[in-house]
Amino acid sequence: MKRATIIVLDSLGIGALPDAENYGDKGADTLGHIVDNVENFRIPNLARLGFGNIDHAADGRLAVAEPEGAFGRLAEVSKGKDTITGHWEISGLETKTPFKTYPDGFPAECIKAYEEAIGTEILGNCTASGTTIIEELGPIHEKTGKPIVYTSADSVFQIAANTAVIPLERLYEICQIARDMLVGDWACGRVIARPYIIEDGKRVRTSQRKDYAVSPSGKTLLDNVKDGGQTTYAIGKISDIFNGQGVSQSVHTDSNMDGVDKTVEALKQDFGGFIFTNLVDFDSQYGHRRDPQGYGKAIMDFDARMPEIMDAMKDEDILFICADHGNDPVHSGWDHTREYVPVLVWGKNVKKGVNLGTRKSFADIGATICEYLGVAPTAIGESFLGEIL
Repeated sequence: MKRATIIVLDSLGIGALPDAENYGDKGADTLGHIVDNVENFRIPNLARLGFGNIDHAADGRLAVAEPEGAFGRLAEVSKGKDTITGHWEISGLETKTPFKTYPDGFPAECIKAYEEAIGTEILGNCTASGTTIIEELGPIHEKTGKPIVYTSADSVFQIAANTAVIPLERLYEICQIARDMLVGDWACGRVIARPYIIEDGKRVRTSQRKDYAVSPSGKTLLDNVKDGGQTTYAIGKISDIFNGQGVSQSVHTDSNMDGVDKTVEALKQDFGGFIFTNLVDFDSQYGHRRDPQGYGKAIMDFDARMPEIMDAMKDEDILFICADHGNDPVHSGWDHTREYVPVLVWGKNVKKGVNLGTRKSFADIGATICEYLGVAPTAIGESFLGEIL
């Protein structure tokens, strides 16, 4: 019974793409700069599989003599550097027109219509770091009950609220109202609920984040596997990213480690098909917050769980580890960076030491999985299955 698993290490880029300068990301290198800034950075399990042998990854500082997996790096053909664009391309869709962004905030007429729809004024409507803006506007929000709206370099309409002021269900409700409005001239890739609490006098975002994305522009890897009569098991924010399209089963996660727990649980079940996991803490907790030390520790914590993941895999399971974009924790600003992403492949039937080189698209992963599972091919992407089995 064949099965493929993708674990997305959200934002773990491995070096600037040739067009990174067009995105303001010249010199970005998420992994390399983490290695530069974290003393005693060690990822023995990922390194053993070949993570450090990927072309130009951390300048070869993590390479081993005899890698036990297949490895390579992937370029992005889509326009953009956001979560949706990255995950959709992994799954076989090219985004030719970038999602619309709002660096100066959303248009006044859009905000006015939104305020009328939810029955209250909003605060913010600016580009900001999520952790910073809740400190700046939190006191006013908590006094007035007005939700905090902000965006970033990505196509996002984020709504932050103290759940003691705006209950979670109401926050989700006003996010859905925004999702329904943000089309056409006000098109936006994602609306994100950003609930927070006050804990020990500090404003702390909770794990009850919820994403409201647009539906994919065509069929994806998920659709092809599900339409082929096999299970698609989404872990973390995957179902939100694809707006539920092509998803057979979905489970929420509270953290990276919870995501690993739920992936291991899924691997131990008996079904054929596809497991798709996103581990978001790398991005949300450390990349956006420009915290290389925290990011490095998070990678090492994941690395320590690799034996558990591998032990849970069945004979015909194949594991793909990758990323969806970069988020260099020493880069200026607090947004994603346009980078190559890694691909690391392991399974009991996967050849050892195969260097896949530099691939043309993230979609090569989706194409490979479709071929392995015997389902319809993705719209873009070149399978490398013949190179690894």
